[in-house]
Amino acid sequence: MQANVHLEQDEKQKGRGFLYSIYDKIIQSANNPRAIWIFCGISFAESSFFPLPPDLFMIPMVLANRSLAWRLAFVGTVSSVLGGLLGYAIGYYLFATIGDWIIQTYGLSTSFAKFQQGFDEWGFWIIALKGLTPIPYKLVTIASGVAHFPLETFVMASIIARAFRFYLLAALLWWLGPWARDFIEKYLTLCLVGSLGIIGLGFVIVKLISQ
Repeated sequence: MQANVHLEQDEKQKGRGFLYSIYDKIIQSANNPRAIWIFCGISFAESSFFPLPPDLFMIPMVLANRSLAWRLAFVGTVSSVLGGLLGYAIGYYLFATIGDWIIQTYGLSTSFAKFQQGFDEWGFWIIALKGLTPIPYKLVTIASGVAHFPLETFVMASIIARAFRFYLLAALLWWLGPWARDFIEKYLTLCLVGSLGIIGLGFVIVKLISQ
């Protein structure tokens, strides 16, 4: 009897699909210190070259344990700002090689050139208000380096942008709690498609504002 129950559970798990299995693994490892380090690594890399946002990892971790919300918001902010410094350094020292390759990989060469033009006058606000838009942060960090934007001002604006993003997400997840978990687990595929759509929207916005 017990063996049949386990068999049914295994079959149900298989039926949920690959996406759900990844989600379940993140949920199960939420309290593992290693998971937090992985989240830090994704937050760091996303600021300079990695395409996927750390939100996709942070959301299930907070849903599994709401007490992690503010801790993840803090470490996400710190690691993202540090990653932004890498993006800044790539733009400042290595744009002709690595930086240009990253921009071309995302198909943003024309947009990037026009994006730089506003840095002299609006650089601080471009960086700080990035937290209110889906515009790729890596574009901002690399452009800041190319423009030789003052490093201290860049760090200050980055802290504002990144803290707004991570703490707002943490507050929403903490407040919505079980309801958010039930909704996401019920409509996981739809939520993922929506998240990827927001990422794509960021690239579209960059192209539109640079026309």
